[in-house]
Order: sequence, then structure tokens, then C-alpha cells
Amino acid sequence: MSYQMTQIGGSAFNHNQSSHAEAEYDRLRGLARQEQGKRSSCFDKAHQAYERGDGAAAHQLSEEGKRHGQLVDQYNKQASDYIFRENNAVGRVDGDTIDLHGQFVEEAEDILEQRIKYAQSTGQTHLHVIVGKGNHSVNHIQKIKPRVEQVCQELGLQYSTEANAGRMYINLQGGPAHMPQEHIQHGGGYQQGHAQPHGVQQHNNQHPQGEGYPAYQQQQQQHGGAHQQQGQNDEMEKIAKKFLPKILKYMEKQCCVVM
Repeated sequence: MSYQMTQIGGSAFNHNQSSHAEAEYDRLRGLARQEQGKRSSCFDKAHQAYERGDGAAAHQLSEEGKRHGQLVDQYNKQASDYIFRENNAVGRVDGDTIDLHGQFVEEAEDILEQRIKYAQSTGQTHLHVIVGKGNHSVNHIQKIKPRVEQVCQELGLQYSTEANAGRMYINLQGGPAHMPQEHIQHGGGYQQGHAQPHGVQQHNNQHPQGEGYPAYQQQQQQHGGAHQQQGQNDEMEKIAKKFLPKILKYMEKQCCVVM
């Protein structure tokens, strides 16, 4: 699927990224734009060849344009996956949060639909979505947020805008989007989103779950970090049980000597 090549913000990162990370993201998006230009050129030439009756040339140019189109999708997919990993790495967002900074609108829609499906399948009750405030967009218009609202409405999910206007809260259980008190950020309330009327057909998610799925990777990274920490705690507990009696016995003798 080809995505519309529109710049959605001045910064695609949610943190102080390294110059290498920013350069890599810009490189991938730049390659996609180059291929898009080549694709358009081929299709224009193919049309001209067809108009002058050169069907063979038109077919050849059309096929070449399709190959450039495949590269457009390939580079954009790499850029989308790259920025997702950067912005959703363990320690940068919580396990119930997804950051869509740096995504094209259509990319953000695909990722969100997959993330919602995965969250619901694992029993999660809610999801915080970072959509950005649109500060860097043309005319400061939020572009991802309206698409997130559309996805929620199509899936029959209610949502709220959090105190931070660049964040949204989605109730994954189908009820009202009343964010728990402990989740409400300081600095003001949030506006209630519109409830989706009943009877709306839901989106069919065509993306299979698997290790290549960004949100799945996010969950695996977070769960993996938790398991690693638990393993470390268990090991420390074993060491403490082994040596603590000896340490206490030694301290008891020392205390007796001092006294």
C-alpha cells in the first residue's frame, strides 16, 4: 500500500534522539520520496507512449513505475518501523501506551488497529495513544488525532482527550472513556469523546499477529524486561538465603567480643 507523502511534523521523535537516529529516519523517508518521483515519471512517460500508439514502451514504463512503487512502500515501511522502535522502546513509554510520532496518517491507522487488537486479545482494558499536538504541522493542525478518532468510532470504542492535548485515552472494553483518577495527569481535565452509535460495522484487521508486528515487539520488549528483572530478583534472594545466616552468626560473635 502506498502512503501519501506528507510531512506531519518537524520532529518525529519523542525524546532527545541521537543525530544518527534522526539521520537514518530522514534517509529512509528521503529514499521513499525519490522513488515516488521516479514512479510518477515512469507513469507519465507510459501515458505519453500509449497516446502515441507505442504499446510496448507504455507497458515497459508502466512495469518500471510499479517497481519504483514497491520501493516506495519498502522504504516507508522501514522508516515507520524504525521510528516506532525508537519512540516505543522500553523506558520511553509505559506498557499501556503507544506513541505514533513520526508516522504517516495511514501508517498510524494500521499500527493502531493492530495495537488495539493485540491489547484486547491480552486482556488490557485501556490504551493511551500519543498523537502529538500538531505544533509542527502545517497550520498547526493535528492530523493523526482525527484518524485515531475515526478508528475508535469504527471499532465502537469510546475515547477521551487527556489533559495533555497530544494524548488520547481509549476504553478497550466498549464502555465510557472515564480515565481512572490515577491516570489523569495534573494540569486540567480532559474532554469526553463522542460515543460510537451501535450497529457500525467494525474494521477487519488484515495484519497477522507475529514477531514482525511493531506493537507486538513493544509488548515483548516490556515483558522481557520484566521477566529479566524478576529473574535477577530471584537470584539475589537465593544468594541472600545462602549467606545471610553466616553473616548474622559472624555479627553475633563480633558483638559479643565488643561487649
